[in-house]
Amino acid sequence: MTQVLESNYDTQSYFAAVETAEKRALHSFFDQHVIEDDEQGYVALDEGDYNALPAWALNRVVHTVHGALLDEF
Repeated sequence: MTQVLESNYDTQSYFAAVETAEKRALHSFFDQHVIEDDEQGYVALDEGDYNALPAWALNRVVHTVHGALLDEF
């Protein structure tokens, strides 16, 4: 039974992080990444917070939402 609860927590954490990444991407030039975190489950990470994603984050990316803000004008 514990495995089912952990799985539900991970699923909820994943979808919450994807939702956060999608919202942030609408107002950002930078890609938003969902990374797997040992303590928090899944979290959204803004690529703009780092010049290049560090190896620890790059290796944990499970989903990416591309930044949607255009800088054409």
